[in-house]
Amino acid sequence: MAQQIDLERHIATLRECEICPLMIRPVIVPRPILSKIYLIGQAPGPREGAFGRPFAWTAGKTLFRWFETIGLNEEQFRSLAYISAVCRCFPGKASGGGDRVPNPQEIKNCSTWMQREFEILDPDLIIPVGGLAISQIFGKVPLDSVIGKTSQREYFGRVRDIVPLPHPSGASTWFKKEPGKTLLIDALQELSCHQAWQNLRKSIQQNSF
Repeated sequence: MAQQIDLERHIATLRECEICPLMIRPVIVPRPILSKIYLIGQAPGPREGAFGRPFAWTAGKTLFRWFETIGLNEEQFRSLAYISAVCRCFPGKASGGGDRVPNPQEIKNCSTWMQREFEILDPDLIIPVGGLAISQIFGKVPLDSVIGKTSQREYFGRVRDIVPLPHPSGASTWFKKEPGKTLLIDALQELSCHQAWQNLRKSIQQNSF
């Protein structure tokens, strides 16, 4: 009960954040789900603000289609896993087109919110989605060196299992051609076999989601 209250208070405080002057509010927050699975996106796009939830537009549709192939649909995942991001506000558009990549100070500012979430949740399985999220854990690495397998890394205080996924953006072709196509399948299989994922599926069966 205390853990749930802590998480709800954290999200309420996060929702009011105005630290980064270039970021475009609202702050996009997830449901206050106590979960051992922690997904890290990159940053909200221009559409998420209207919906008030992460992965609410086309990239989200693709992501949840992936998850449905291994036993969890969108509503089930949103109800049982914690969805965060490297940055929680829309960064705005880049001068050359596309969304602006958050700068190092913005990433650092938002990492304090993530640290608090790890203190409350202490998740076992981390799912970084996209290059920016993956780089926070692995540094700058080729996607094909980390996607498709489970890695163990120390992150926010202890070693955790990491299963990276490519970003499901419609603009990305990485997961639509080899080796990305096969590595995505391998990564989803790694998720499906992980005990934390299996526990979510058991919860679904017990609660008849």
